Amino acid sequence: MQKILIATVAMMISVAAIAQKQLVWFDVGLKAQYGATGLFNSAIADSEDVDYIISKGYGLGGKIGINFGYNGLAIDIMTSTATQEFDNVMDSENGNPKVDYKSLDLYLLYRNAKNLGYFEIGPKFSFVNSVEYTDELGATRDVKADYNSNFISGVVGFGANVMGTDGAFSGILGLRFEYGFTDAVSDSGAEANAPVYNPTVYTDGLKSTNPIFAGIVFELNWGVGAFAVAQCGGRPKFIMF
Repeated sequence: MQKILIATVAMMISVAAIAQKQLVWFDVGLKAQYGATGLFNSAIADSEDVDYIISKGYGLGGKIGINFGYNGLAIDIMTSTATQEFDNVMDSENGNPKVDYKSLDLYLLYRNAKNLGYFEIGPKFSFVNSVEYTDELGATRDVKADYNSNFISGVVGFGANVMGTDGAFSGILGLRFEYGFTDAVSDSGAEANAPVYNPTVYTDGLKSTNPIFAGIVFELNWGVGAFAVAQCGGRPKFIMF
């Protein structure tokens, strides 16, 4: 009798679960990313006076996910710190100049998550908080006025779950690649020869300066709940995970 009762309750729970039609489910997460950063300018890349040095940066923030089955919208808000260092080829006696910049970044990414992996693509909107330039002698100055207050980048990423397998909690490790579509340098900054402040670099004319990032991203993710409605009709209700 006890076994029959247990089986009946289990069946009722299963039927109730099947009878619920999930409309949309939500998750939240904490994120960190680290990797190579830079300010790509084709004039600098082609110059014999200045060369690029691979530089590093990181970002910290959080995520809100709005999901429909395996597809959804991931909204990331992150504070980012980045550096671009330059090799002053013609002045080996002094140090290397660099640009340090910080921004608040808003990501709006389409994400497809299936088979414990994910693929994401979409825009990033960056709002510049500070920019500092350190010259070859080690002197640092504020050059935020030489840069636009915001810029837009394209983002592509992919990865997989490395912790947890259900919707309640997971740890996700992935790769993310970003390229700035709009010029980071302002009109006044272009006149001042930013970002390297060396007029000999721009002998073929001014070129756009595009922020880039390529690195790893780690996410701790928690499922929040879902709106669902009975298949036989009725008002949607929110179910906590």
